Amino acid sequence: MNITGMTDHFPRLLADIGGTNARFAIETMPGGIEVMSIYPNRSFSGLEEALEKFLSQSEAVAAGSKHIRHAAMAIANPVTGDRIKMTNSAWAFSIEAVRKKFDFDTLLFINDFTALAMALPFMAPEALKQVGGDDPVADQPIGLLGAGTGLGVSGLIPCGEVWVPLEAEGGHATFSPFSEREIELLRLAKKQYPHVSAERFISGMGLELIYRLIMESRGRDADPLRAADITAKALSGECRWCEEVVETFCQMLGTVAGNLALTLGARGGIYIGGGIVPRLGERFFASGFRQRFEEKGRFSSYLSHIPVYVIQDTFAALTGVSAMLSRHLG
Repeated sequence: MNITGMTDHFPRLLADIGGTNARFAIETMPGGIEVMSIYPNRSFSGLEEALEKFLSQSEAVAAGSKHIRHAAMAIANPVTGDRIKMTNSAWAFSIEAVRKKFDFDTLLFINDFTALAMALPFMAPEALKQVGGDDPVADQPIGLLGAGTGLGVSGLIPCGEVWVPLEAEGGHATFSPFSEREIELLRLAKKQYPHVSAERFISGMGLELIYRLIMESRGRDADPLRAADITAKALSGECRWCEEVVETFCQMLGTVAGNLALTLGARGGIYIGGGIVPRLGERFFASGFRQRFEEKGRFSSYLSHIPVYVIQDTFAALTGVSAMLSRHLG
């Protein structure tokens, strides 16, 4: 599959807008992604301010930012019309208003995990780390999920010579507990939320919620810990409650990943993106994730053959954004 556009479509802008950070880059030639920058969303009032900063930096100007006519951005949000109000960020904007402000001929917005899914066929082996299973089966569906500010879910379906990415919001599907412990956590969570989604537990805010609920169930006061604090204390071994939180998170993710594999028939593999799992490092690989992934009764053997890969490249989605922009430009 050709992921490049016509040479007169360059330079062009690529971006990946998450709930916490925004990543920008300029593609100066087919496959030549340069000037990659990452900005915290909270440092800017909105997308336009962040984009102005990126395009005006000297490296971006040298790469041709003043001559960009075509742009595409992945965003951690459904894209259902012109108006975007991000689910896990305060940013809100009109796509057309942004296009006019920066005088782009093309401004394409794509769900972030749809874009990341499109990057999977082009991902270098060194950007992946396998968690069990056998080799992927060629020309079979691929599943993708990842926990960060929220929980993204997507997939790729083979269709002749091309892959068709799914634009899905599976992170907001209802959470399904596996163990008695998870049933207890769900019961406590439902006191606060009428609908408890998978994302409510399997995300940065989910780590914080699991911690508070575990402490509540133990009759203890919870310290005001953020997700980063919880993972740091778990990895250092200084807080057994935080270790329990991280292990619970990994097992919950295993349940959702296994469900996705069954739903898609994803014998081409399951891929895990997002910011949380790569930061857990070996703690994730030593967790109960894989066991939980395969614990599906009569279909445990089916799942035991499906490989799972952790994506190590934080800018991986930009390759998918480029591929979808090329497809859009024809």
